[in-house]
Amino acid sequence: MHPLRKLRESGGATPAQVRELLADSVVFNSPILARSVEGRDAVAAIFAQSSSTRGSGAYTAEYKIDDRTTFLRWEGTMDGHKLESFEVIVDDERGLIVERTIALRPFPAVKLFRDAMYASLKDKLPPDVWEYPTV
Repeated sequence: MHPLRKLRESGGATPAQVRELLADSVVFNSPILARSVEGRDAVAAIFAQSSSTRGSGAYTAEYKIDDRTTFLRWEGTMDGHKLESFEVIVDDERGLIVERTIALRPFPAVKLFRDAMYASLKDKLPPDVWEYPTV
């Protein structure tokens, strides 16, 4: 079982606990954000918040693609609506996460999730993470 999955399934993961699983230059790619987020502190805050925001659910599949790459599938709900995610996690030689890319569906539930994440993290992340810059 991937360490991030194990931590998330243990319940109530804190940013400090998540931070211990991340490489210094970790990159997170998500459809709820306008750009990738880099760095242990910012990514740890996002991962910890998403565990408590996304509602009930469970991982339904985990596959090792190679020694450093893991695929996870999660199914659950967001405000009572079905929410599903697929993600790829890449670890470094020490087992720390260097990149996580996630896809979410369906869009209406994703929007509910994004709005809740924004409400929780809007003051902790730069504005250009949430919206494209306006001219």
